[in-house]
Amino acid sequence: MFAEPLSGFRQATARKRRTKVDWAIEVAQLLDSRYTQCPKVTLVCDNLNTHSKGAFYEAFPPEVARAYVKRIDFCYTPKHGSWQNVAECELSCLTSQCLSDRRIGELPLLQSEIEIWADKTNAKQRGVDRQFKIDDARTKLKRLYPVIKSE
Repeated sequence: MFAEPLSGFRQATARKRRTKVDWAIEVAQLLDSRYTQCPKVTLVCDNLNTHSKGAFYEAFPPEVARAYVKRIDFCYTPKHGSWQNVAECELSCLTSQCLSDRRIGELPLLQSEIEIWADKTNAKQRGVDRQFKIDDARTKLKRLYPVIKSE
């Protein structure tokens, strides 16, 4: 799942596996299509071990991998702050709006259903309205933030 909270764009795909190579190929596809004109893209990821620069070097020749990695500014959500991950929220929406109470046994059918959901949702350009501000987070989730000592 890839999501742009402000523009209302999301892209979801299903694969047989979820490896580093699969992830790197998905990101590269976005860089080569939606973000082809962008010299630098900020990519906010959770701390899953597949979401790394090294994934590109496993998927592509070194010169191609380096070109992709140079275009990405990687930002990782806090280890215990998955609530910040917009993509996880979008996956929850996908599950409840498209996949709940259904068993889809064939990968091509699952891919088709996910694509239909993403197209309909993207057409609405439903952005993400984050109500939880950083000051609220630092208060309510104080245990997750490091203590900054002033000198």
